[in-house]
Amino acid sequence: QVQLVESGGGLVQAGGSLRLSCAVSGSIFSINDMGWYRQAPGNQREMVATITRAGSTNYAASLKGRFSISRDNAKNTVYLQMNSLKPEDTAVYYCAEVTVRAWDTSVRNWGQGTQVTVSS
Repeated sequence: QVQLVESGGGLVQAGGSLRLSCAVSGSIFSINDMGWYRQAPGNQREMVATITRAGSTNYAASLKGRFSISRDNAKNTVYLQMNSLKPEDTAVYYCAEVTVRAWDTSVRNWGQGTQVTVSS
């Protein structure tokens, strides 16, 4: 069974940085597209960033320039570097296996999530 385990979340002051990691097992990681999503209390889950098997990236418009997604196929791990964090970035962040197409992106598997809290 495919498992995705997030780590690296925590409490950080506004303006600070965090790096989230997602370790994947039970699948051939190198052939999968990956993504990060987040969900704040009372809000819908939203896409943060995606990265294809070839390394092409896509970001939510409001986050482009502050967040960066990357992957290390040798470690079966995808990362989300978050800089200049704001209180509105507070949410549970989820790693996901996705399928990226030119017209849409679909989620196949979710991780359990990791909490990110940004204080003002």
